[in-house]
This record gives sequence, C-alpha cells and structure tokens, in this order.
Amino acid sequence: MRLTIFGTGYVGLVTGACLADVGHQVVCVDVDAEKIARLKAGEIPIHEPGLDDVVHRNVEAGTLEFTTDTARAVAHGQVQFVAVGTPPDENGAADLQYVLAVAETIGKAMDRRKIVVVKSTVPVGTSDRVRERLAQVLAGRNSALDFDVVSNPEFLKEGAAVNDFLKPDRIIVGTATEHARAVMKEIYEPFNRNHDRTIYMDVRSAELTKYAANAMLATKISFINEIANLAERLGADIEEVRRGIGADPRIGYHFIYPGLGYGGSCFPKDVQALGRTARDIGYDAPLIAAVEAVNNRQKTTLFDKIAGHFGGVDGLKGKRIAVWGLAFKPNTDDMREAPSRVLIEALWAAGATVVAYDPVAMDETARIYGSRDDLILARDKYAALEGADALAICTEWQQFRAPDFDEMADRLATRLIFDGRNIYAPDRLSRDGWTYISMGRAPAYPQLQAVENFS
Repeated sequence: MRLTIFGTGYVGLVTGACLADVGHQVVCVDVDAEKIARLKAGEIPIHEPGLDDVVHRNVEAGTLEFTTDTARAVAHGQVQFVAVGTPPDENGAADLQYVLAVAETIGKAMDRRKIVVVKSTVPVGTSDRVRERLAQVLAGRNSALDFDVVSNPEFLKEGAAVNDFLKPDRIIVGTATEHARAVMKEIYEPFNRNHDRTIYMDVRSAELTKYAANAMLATKISFINEIANLAERLGADIEEVRRGIGADPRIGYHFIYPGLGYGGSCFPKDVQALGRTARDIGYDAPLIAAVEAVNNRQKTTLFDKIAGHFGGVDGLKGKRIAVWGLAFKPNTDDMREAPSRVLIEALWAAGATVVAYDPVAMDETARIYGSRDDLILARDKYAALEGADALAICTEWQQFRAPDFDEMADRLATRLIFDGRNIYAPDRLSRDGWTYISMGRAPAYPQLQAVENFS
C-alpha cells in the first residue's frame, strides 16, 4: 500500500521504516529541512538499535523516501499517518498544535478519499478535533471529499522499538467505519501472520488505552520506589521484596525494579496529560497525581544520599563526582526527563564537579549543557573515575554490570559507590573494602579485614 508518515521523529521514523520493511511504499515528510537532508544522506538522527539497517535497506530498495514536500506527501498515500510531537504545555496538557496543523495540511491538499491515522499520543477527543479541522478545511474548499479518522497509538519502547513494531504484543485500532477497518487490517496483515494481534475498538477507547498503559507502567515504577524507601527505613532489602512479590503472576517482575524513577519522552508527559484530562472533566484522580509526585521525589534521592554521606550539601563543594549513565534508560541517547540531569544539576548547585560517561549520550549531553568548567565528559567509564571522590550510577547499561573493580579502586580517590540502579551485590563490595550505597537496601560498608588490607 501507499502510505504517508507525517513526522520523522522517534515514532514517525520507526513507523515509516518498519512499514516499508514489509513491502509498503512509504513517504516520510517533515517540515524540518535539515533533518530530511540528514536522512537523505543516510544519517539517522536518533539512536535506536537496528533502525539504521532498516532505514538504509528500504531507502536502497526504493520503498522508503523522505521529503519536505507536503503536497507530494499527501498525494502519495491513501493512508496518512500523523506521528508528530505532542509536547506538554505549561499546564501539563498535550500540545496539539502540530497534530492539528497536519490535519489542516492534509485537508488543503487531498484530492480523493483519505484515511487519517493518528499515531501520536494524544488526549481522548483529539481524533474528533482532527475530524472537525479536516471538515472545516474541506468546507472552505467547497469540497465534499470523504475521509476517515483512525486512532492507532504506538507502543514502542525506546531501545527496542524496531522489534516492538515488527513483533507487536498488540495493535490497537480505533475506528468507526468498516472501510477504515478493512484498510488498517491490510496494512498490518504482515504483522499478524502468526496470530491476529489487532484489537479493534472505538476511537476514544483507543486514545485512552495508550494513556492507561503508560500510566499503569509508571504506577508500578512509583510503587516499587515507594516500597524501596520504606525498606531502607525498616531494615528490609528491597531486592528480596521484589523477588517475593514478582513471583506472584498477578504482579510479575516487569517494571518493579527500584531506582531513580522514570524519565524519557513518554511516561512523564503522558502521566501529566492524563492528570490534566481528569482535571478538565472535573474528576479527582489522586492516584495519578501521586504517581507523578513520587517519581519527582525519587529523582532527588541519589543526590540526598551523596550529600548525606559528605555531611550535607556544603560538604560537596569542591568534590569531584563520577557519573556513569546519562540517558534515561539503556540503549538510547534520550535524556529527556532523565534522572541523571536532576543529580548532575544538584551537584553543580552544591559546588561539585561532574565527570560523566555514557556509551551513547555524550553528544546529547554536550548539546544540552554546552561547555562548562564543572562538567567533564570522559572518554570511557574508567577515565571518568580518575581522582573522583565517588561514583554515582544513574543508568543500568550492560557494560556497567561487570566492571573491573580493581581498576576502579585504582582510579577513584575513595572506594565509594552510590548505585541508583542496584546493579551490584553489597556483600561482595563490602568484602573488597568498598562503601556501597544503593536503593532500598542498607548501606554496605567495608568489612574490617578489608579495611585493614586496603589501608
């Protein structure tokens, strides 16, 4: 089928590349001429494992094109996917200006029946607004062209988006017409060969499903972090608790890892937007508000632990703190709402210097913060430790899981680790003379014999 994708950001690029990969003829359009030029030159603007290969393969095969020509893009596709950003405004509501601008663009250029598929994450009722905008534009043209508006939310995990798209858990399609349902069935047929993963529903239910899914996952994260904070104060070990509750199949092990809270482009924005939707309709949703409040508080816990160890905020002045992990999660360079940013900025405010390392987010860090005397970007994880008074771990990258602790000890000024992701065993580090402070567990201090050997 001939498909058009508006937006070449995270969702749009993955969607376009993966739909092209199963044989559809896809044109991706964006108003950002620089981004389109980079894509045409073979440069992928986001870090997503496997995406480079899919994009390059389909560009070479002629099934995937990039353009800034909106009229050509509208003319190309029977189906127009809207995958532009919906950033939060100052009140936490999703900003729909880009979604509605695309609807207007389609309405001005369409010359035959189109199916407009809203792929962006949008509040309930947005598809109705898209339908109204399209109808207004067509009425202004004195056009009686028919169209359909479908809600087809994405469920892509950063760092695993290509696999998520090609092998989806479910495909949600919200539509009110048999015509649109038949076309969407054909589009997604290649992804349903093993069994039909598509769930059809009304448009508003599809829109709410996306928010409900992300809010549920965010709730699990905030819940386990709340229990971790209790565990520390009660002398319990959150890792033992996690295994105990995760064994219950009604709970499961996914999304119950204690840490520094959730970040990225989805959970913070979507929880805020769902809360705003509740307020707009006069419904008190205290659970949603609590999820966000717990998460915001959790992002400060690692700094509080570091400051507490050094005798308060004033004790951090002049300290050199190594930070491993800057992206909000592994396998991405996305630093939006990343817990590392809360820690780093608090360390700077206290007068500390940060020496940071991340496997892929170094350029993004430099873009966000620029050049400053209290930020050093290290060439590798061990170089970040040189002369540092402590190591803080913010992201659980695979390469941090089994480091050379002897080399770490040689590089650091003190055997001191603050682990925001609980990736090491406290007993092992204690035996080797380390002070190890993690999440939801009692601090581990050097065993006496280890201290004597180290001294």
